[in-house]
Amino acid sequence: MRKSHPIRRVVLATAATVSGVVLLLSLKPASDPAAASAAGAAPQQTAAGQKAPQGGQQGGAQASSGAGTVTGDATQTQYGTVQVRLTVSNGKIAKAEAVQAPKGGLSDQKTALAVPKLNQEAVAAQSAQIDAVSGATYTSNGYKKSLQSALDRMKSAGSAGSSGPGAPGSSGAAQTRTVTGKVAQTQYGPVQVRITVSGGKIAKAEAVQAPKGGLSDQKTALAVPKLNQEAVTAGNANIDAVSGATYTSTGYKQSLQSALDQAGG
Repeated sequence: MRKSHPIRRVVLATAATVSGVVLLLSLKPASDPAAASAAGAAPQQTAAGQKAPQGGQQGGAQASSGAGTVTGDATQTQYGTVQVRLTVSNGKIAKAEAVQAPKGGLSDQKTALAVPKLNQEAVAAQSAQIDAVSGATYTSNGYKKSLQSALDRMKSAGSAGSSGPGAPGSSGAAQTRTVTGKVAQTQYGPVQVRITVSGGKIAKAEAVQAPKGGLSDQKTALAVPKLNQEAVTAGNANIDAVSGATYTSTGYKQSLQSALDQAGG
């Protein structure tokens, strides 16, 4: 038997050792825990980066929204309930709608006739001083009352938002003032109303002009004190006319409304 050469055995052993080392080095990067963690971290950071802008955009859209809705009181009429809801944008009526109105039988026809007109008039007038729809007097009156209560809430919300410390008009002197309405011409003479407003409410109302002479003196003496009292109680121009003094009452309400418009209420 031939004996192996010693040098040959050394060469083979060395070659085997080198091959083993090379194999271990080629496998080590794939099994390195640190490398595996780094590879998995990058996708997670990217996902988080995509979600943040979406959340920011949604928050910005909500903050920039300046519109809202206000619902008036439910007003009972002889033929059913009337309730008005307003969509308000930048302090003005952008849309008016009746969320409740008389229904059933003939009321369906009257509601279909009256409500669209009343909605349109409310947006055009920006107040509750709108004309009743002929043939739907009860619905019209109920609509106007609910509309006025919605307007009152809208203005109260606006006042609350600007009444903080340092806000314009937050001083006591600014909260109490006297405003005179426009002269309203009637068949029996001019009517003009002056109101004292305190804390956003009518503290006093008086007629600085009213029909006079002959029978008008009696009607004025009868009507004006009642109208003054109603204006303070109601806090708006949606007050009842005094029986027997319809023209004076109508002129009073018109002048009172113009005074309220100047006072911002």
